[in-house]
Amino acid sequence: MILRDMDIIGELAKLNLIHVNISITSLNESIRQKLEPRTVTATGRLAVIQKLSDIGVPVRVMAAPIIPGLNSNELPNIIKAAADRGALAAGFTMVRLNGSVAEIFTDWIHKAYPDRAEKVLNMIRSCHAGNLNDSDFGRRMSGDGPIAKSIHQLYHMACVRFLAGREMPEYDYTLFTPKGGKQTSLF
Repeated sequence: MILRDMDIIGELAKLNLIHVNISITSLNESIRQKLEPRTVTATGRLAVIQKLSDIGVPVRVMAAPIIPGLNSNELPNIIKAAADRGALAAGFTMVRLNGSVAEIFTDWIHKAYPDRAEKVLNMIRSCHAGNLNDSDFGRRMSGDGPIAKSIHQLYHMACVRFLAGREMPEYDYTLFTPKGGKQTSLF
């Protein structure tokens, strides 16, 4: 859908008013179909990154959610594939299963991957102090513990290897100042 507005997005990019984040869960089509049925394939999302990058739009790939033992090993390949198509940066989010999502995910993983369901669930728990969920603002998106740390190291090594020398441009906030002077405060 974002490509429908490429002309507007391209103009905003010329003025340093926009960054675009494109999420990719997995490059493995079998995993993607089980995790995100009826969504755009990784190949399609990579094509969007390429098209936006070609017109000068700063793009960040978001590998999300990263599920230890399921798609965590793909993190470097996702970053490389996006970098090869012009992405300037990358980010990732560790899976967390808050509220009823934990029950739904547990049921799903046992049906989709019965051979490794408990291993995956235990790895998720190890990233969230023994729980499937984590509401702590500083930790919930990145996880904690040895498995989370190894995923962070994998991410950092991939960024150094595939995104070295690239960075998202700064936004130009000067275009948000009213002609009459200073912008009013919210508080």
